[in-house]
Amino acid sequence: MSITSQADLAGLQRISAAVGTTLKQMREYAQPGMTTKEIDDYGGRILAALGANSAPRLTYGFPGWTCISVNNEVAHGIPSARKVLQQGDLVNIDVSAELDGYWADNGGSFVLGADIHNHQPLVDASRQILRTALSRIRGGVRIADIGGLIETEARKAGFRVIKNLVGHGIGRSLHEEPSEIPCYYDRYNLKRFKKNSVVAVETFISTRATLAHQLNDGWTLATKDGSFVAQHEHTIVITDDKPLILTEANSIWE
Repeated sequence: MSITSQADLAGLQRISAAVGTTLKQMREYAQPGMTTKEIDDYGGRILAALGANSAPRLTYGFPGWTCISVNNEVAHGIPSARKVLQQGDLVNIDVSAELDGYWADNGGSFVLGADIHNHQPLVDASRQILRTALSRIRGGVRIADIGGLIETEARKAGFRVIKNLVGHGIGRSLHEEPSEIPCYYDRYNLKRFKKNSVVAVETFISTRATLAHQLNDGWTLATKDGSFVAQHEHTIVITDDKPLILTEANSIWE
């Protein structure tokens, strides 16, 4: 969507604060020995208390309030009472929701407890690359150039990018134009970021794999070769200068 009024901005700020706060509190709540369903239920209660509706549940009938992906899972992991988190797991939580007709999306990967499997460098790279990418986004900048920047920065850090998961426009629904904000340089993507538009930009930084594959549950996306992937995401408003980061309440850069 394109912001055309102060009411639009205020509505987006409310829902963005809700999903950002929920993500931060879920991350702080998570402990080894908990199931992903316990953490998801906690997130669902926070969203409800804030008056927000789970976007994946509302839009797709997703079997969870949020998406929680663990280790070799990349995205859209289904919260489960059978999935018990362990010390050192690579965990990704993605929270998107709707409130008063406005939508926002954010996510972040983190190491649970002690980093006994050395996932932290991957998490740090994903986080820093998102920060770098957002600092370059302005009205008129080519989407493909930001994708190229993400891919180049990942390579410099010794990693690769997942090419079949992308950022997207958002605001009045979960997925809007631009429909694809990839993590690589797509020379066929001629679109540019537009001032006052709202987008969710995300990094998918991988140890080896470049594609995520859907599992038999019909939702979860994972790597086939045992690669690990870290993702970080903010919903932003594009300006003539650095973007307005709507979901900063998630504290994913701290």
